[in-house]
Parts: sequence; C-alpha cells; structure tokens
Amino acid sequence: MDLSAFREEYTHGGLEREELDENPFAQFRLWFEQACAAKINEPNAMTVCTVGADGKPSARTVLLKAYDERGFVFFTNYTGRKAKQIEENPRAALLFPWITLERQVEIEGRVEKISAAESLKYFLSRPFGSQLGAWVSHQSTVISSRSILLKKLDEMKRKFTEGKVPLPDFWGGYRVVPVRVEFWQGRPNRLHDRFCYMRADEKSSEWTIERLAP
Repeated sequence: MDLSAFREEYTHGGLEREELDENPFAQFRLWFEQACAAKINEPNAMTVCTVGADGKPSARTVLLKAYDERGFVFFTNYTGRKAKQIEENPRAALLFPWITLERQVEIEGRVEKISAAESLKYFLSRPFGSQLGAWVSHQSTVISSRSILLKKLDEMKRKFTEGKVPLPDFWGGYRVVPVRVEFWQGRPNRLHDRFCYMRADEKSSEWTIERLAP
C-alpha cells in the first residue's frame, strides 16, 4: 500500500532556546502538564525500547507512573521479555508521542530496579483486579488460550478473598536514569525544532543543551 499521500503540515507552534528550562526534568514537567491540559488520551503512555544480548531490539508501550530528578519509573513483570533484555543490557530509550501537540520527547539512559518499598507503595495503590493481574500473568510466556488466564484469575480471587494481595516477588518497578533527553516540536516544511539535553553520566547535575538539525 502506498502511503505517500498521508501528510500533515505541523503548524501548532515552535520551540526556541530561550523558552527552555535549564533542567530537562522541569522542561518535561511543563510539557507533560500541557499534554494533560490538552486532554491527550493517556499522556503518560510511552514506548520503551530495549535491546538484549543478541542485539535484537524490541519496543512496547507502557505507562509512566512516576518521575523526578532521579529518573522515569514504570512497572512490569521481572520475568518478561523486556526484563530479560534489561538484565542483559541495562539501557533503554523512552518515547512520548504527543502527536496532538505535534511533539515528541525522547529519553535515553541506564535502567535500574527501584526499591521493594517503592514497588510496594505503588502496588498497594492499584485496583484489586490489577493487583490480581500481576499474579496471574507469567508475562511473555506462550499460552494456549485466554481461558487459562481467566482460570488463574478465579484462583487468585479465591486465594485472596479478603482483598489483601501481597506484592509478587517477580513484579516491580524500573527507573530509567537519563543521560540524554530530546524535546521535538513539529514545524512547517519538516524543519522541526529539536533540542537535546546531554550530561556526561547520570550522576552529573550539569546538562548541556544543543539545537539539532531536523
């Protein structure tokens, strides 16, 4: 199928160096709040890209659940494909595609597990069904039918009848500690505005900001 006719001109706005906060986390907060104000569906949805020891990349969409100057946090099963790739190669890239605002944010950095206490705090905030779901699915394994999941869910409901579901030891959070953050704003004629924040390593508090060619 020829998709060459699919074309939009980006005219929402621009991005200038003097508009940027010197801190990429503060700049991200500003853009995230604007994405929320624009009522974008799932503004915290992000693509997580990982690469295992075999060099084969994979990508999937997950939800950002926390961020601060330490990094960007998401939760998952520690036995799934992404977790295995992170174990083999603890680096990842995140992408926030805020298409409605003609914006993207790309983040690259090292990945680390958050503490069990942090994982537990978030786990306890989840709805009962989501807590059960963490126990039900052995993520990325082959199953013959959906009925297996539903049967396991019924089993978990009977097991945790009082509604108190413990944190699985195979489930928790990861934090991406960035060394590179790029803010991308669409512009007419494909001459987009791109600004890249870089630091030497994740322990440095000094960021350099450079404009990139589109």
